[in-house]
Amino acid sequence: MSNPGCYSTGAIALLRPLVDAGLLPRDFPLSLPAVSGYSGGGRSMIEAHERGGAPAFEAYGLGFKHKHMPEIMKYSGLTRRPVFMPAVGNYRQGMLVQVPLHLDTLPGRPKAADLHDAFARHYAGSEWVTVEPPTEGGKIDALSLNDTNKMELRVYASEECRQAVLVARLDNLGKGASGAAVQNLRLMLGL
Repeated sequence: MSNPGCYSTGAIALLRPLVDAGLLPRDFPLSLPAVSGYSGGGRSMIEAHERGGAPAFEAYGLGFKHKHMPEIMKYSGLTRRPVFMPAVGNYRQGMLVQVPLHLDTLPGRPKAADLHDAFARHYAGSEWVTVEPPTEGGKIDALSLNDTNKMELRVYASEECRQAVLVARLDNLGKGASGAAVQNLRLMLGL
């Protein structure tokens, strides 16, 4: 058993159900843009942000060697490495992981409802992961699940454009590595 990191938790939650349902080929070329609060960046990043010496938004991992890629590959079911684009925002905690898709390039040319239904079937009965409708106005706040162990999955789509963006929203601390560690301990102990 392993303990996934925060980015991995969001990415795997979005990708694995679609791979298992046959909606997303294992070798499909993907991008994974994601943004997290600075609390997941370690002591020096936390200190820089809290003393006001950090940028408002910063892309990183542009050397393509992010520590979460091996676990994303192992547990998502993918055989082709996605282009992972992590970023950090100038806020303490909260996270959005996204998967943009051109629906017409997927087998069977699925509709948004097909993607939503695959998530709903996969997470049926889950206490901590919910599949939600798109938020009003096409905006989503990265911080609204802070201090929880919850994760929300959404499909934003345009049938007219035949495009979709899958979004996982979670607290990078609560549902990220620390929350996962507590859940994994419960599983290991049979609780």
